[in-house]
Amino acid sequence: MTAIRYLSTADVTSLIESAAVLATLAEGFKALSAGDVQAPPRPKVDVPHKGFGLAMLAWMPGRHIAVKTVNVFEGNHAHHLPSHMGLISLFDRETGAPLAVMDATVITGIRTAGGAVLSIDPLARQDAKVATVIGGGVQAREHVRLLATLLNITEIRVYARQQDVAKSIAELSPLARTTDDLEASVRESDIVCLTTSSATPVIEDGWIKPGTHVTSVGFAPPGSEVPAALIDRARIAVETRNAFSPAPVGCAELAGRDPSHAVELGEVLAGKKPGRTSDAEVTLYKSMGNAMEDMVVANLVYETALSLGVGVELER
Repeated sequence: MTAIRYLSTADVTSLIESAAVLATLAEGFKALSAGDVQAPPRPKVDVPHKGFGLAMLAWMPGRHIAVKTVNVFEGNHAHHLPSHMGLISLFDRETGAPLAVMDATVITGIRTAGGAVLSIDPLARQDAKVATVIGGGVQAREHVRLLATLLNITEIRVYARQQDVAKSIAELSPLARTTDDLEASVRESDIVCLTTSSATPVIEDGWIKPGTHVTSVGFAPPGSEVPAALIDRARIAVETRNAFSPAPVGCAELAGRDPSHAVELGEVLAGKKPGRTSDAEVTLYKSMGNAMEDMVVANLVYETALSLGVGVELER
């Protein structure tokens, strides 16, 4: 029985490398769509007037079992805290023994943005160059960081309700600048990334020009940051077709729609289903969050920590 390795926020941050995260996520999405991942529906508890908590469990061959508990308290910003806070525990795939406990905030941030960014290559137009990121939180920051790693992107526009927040996010990349005209920016963009916690649409369907790729990572049931008219006309990609189940398992905005009309990101990345089918098509990647994403990134972080000797060993 070995000691349990504890990895703090600073530890996890030091061990995260964008290219490695995107590569392991791509592998995970393919495995998820191939049926090689066990990730049961997530339960949810509500704390009235404060927020909610989710439990997410996943395993696939070659990885350790991961369990994430994440709490979403939107009022945390008033206390200078992230809205998403939690822990991930890893358990040995051979014995079930606990191996590690690590902060989940950084992993949740990059894995969620990572899925959105992975959807761009197969679902955006090949000549897509201009992206607009809407939001002022962790997801906006992670989207800007990861978008800047894509070779074709030449300009990233950042819109947030508070200009100083938008400015701090734009400073994360030389490709980024702030905008105070959201409609004009969206109309001119090839890629639009929605990263808010809004329960009402933050853009209008009419702003989205033909050929645009939209990503949405917001989760605010029963509402949505995405206008219904956009969902009606877009080619939809999801992590799994469970996204069409009612929240908290799926996305409130997709519940009741026909899942056969959507593709899974893993199917597209594996070449089993087409991504974009025409230059004029509007595409939408709607994320619900899947425990597979936490599992593969947490495993990557843990293995890197072991190789570098990072973290604190806690006696059982």
